[in-house]
Amino acid sequence: MNISVRHTQYGDAAAIAAIYSQPIVYAATLQLPYPATAVWEKRLSESSDAGSHSLVALVDGEIVGHIYLAASPAVRRRHVATIGMGVSEDFFGQGVGSVLLAAAIDLAENWMAVTRMELEVYADNQPAIGLYRKFGFIDEGIAKDYAFRNGHYVDAMRMARLTRNKP
Repeated sequence: MNISVRHTQYGDAAAIAAIYSQPIVYAATLQLPYPATAVWEKRLSESSDAGSHSLVALVDGEIVGHIYLAASPAVRRRHVATIGMGVSEDFFGQGVGSVLLAAAIDLAENWMAVTRMELEVYADNQPAIGLYRKFGFIDEGIAKDYAFRNGHYVDAMRMARLTRNKP
């Protein structure tokens, strides 16, 4: 399978909304069910800011994954970026997440001078935690009752990748 990555375009909003509308995807992220395409259109138009970047993964021309990277606007944290991602459930375990994460790390470290990448992941999302660890993210702690999901509060793990932690 050939997976390519490119920067998002305004017209990608419906495909990205479709990914995050999948129950297994929104349950693993901070997204709410039933995302509106208009919400993603707004996010994509805002992602053109100097500190934010949004990428998609494509297989045979179809958008199958999305990742965003947001550099901190704080002067003393300009070396830090946060990430969030989602992959279509039809492409779980097929390398899409790895390709997207590698592209985001390359962009951050080789072009944006980012030396620390941060994320939060639900503590019960073992596939995502394994992916992040594979790319050198380390555990920094558990945030108890971090978010409300499907009628319950769930914990999240805070993870970070420092340039010196490269695998």
